[in-house]
Amino acid sequence: MIADRFGRLRLALAGTAFALAAAVFPAQAHDHHDAHDAPGYARKAAAYRLPEATLVRADGSRANFPSEIDDGKPVILNFVFTTCTAICPVLSQSFAEFQRLLGTERNKVRMVSISIDPEEDTPERLAAYAKRFGAGRQWDFYTGSVQASVALQKAFQTYFGDKMHHRPMTFMRAAPGEAWVRLEGFATPGELLKEYRRLVAAR
Repeated sequence: MIADRFGRLRLALAGTAFALAAAVFPAQAHDHHDAHDAPGYARKAAAYRLPEATLVRADGSRANFPSEIDDGKPVILNFVFTTCTAICPVLSQSFAEFQRLLGTERNKVRMVSISIDPEEDTPERLAAYAKRFGAGRQWDFYTGSVQASVALQKAFQTYFGDKMHHRPMTFMRAAPGEAWVRLEGFATPGELLKEYRRLVAAR
């Protein structure tokens, strides 16, 4: 019962944090210190050519991109860093709630979070971060070299130099070889689920 109460409290607090962040950060251009009163997100299709890059999972094992995400499953991907106090906790909590909404269907999805601060985000830190948000087996966290992280950020056109200038973005793809859907801004867990359903229904 205590665990249930704690879980409900955590979700309530996360919901409050999401509402506050959505009110503070615009969907298009901002940094950690900007203020804006227009929450939401913009959706567009995009084609990305991913470079070959080796990253490290939270368990310390190596992962080769893009083959790591080319196993045929739908992919939902974002970029975060563990010491972020504004954008990343909101994105990660949205992912956490999204996986809950998926239920058993989560096993058919590959969720990916790539660190944009690999010098600080060791596998151990990523593992702790993943535990903090209750990441399931389908949700993997990656770190690695700065070069590899930047290469992937640039491939997704989400590299802004300093980590403090990064923007809230989520990327979805139904299957290898298909176009990505780029969501710029804060999509709620329900909106993520809606976008996911729309994506897989079109396959």
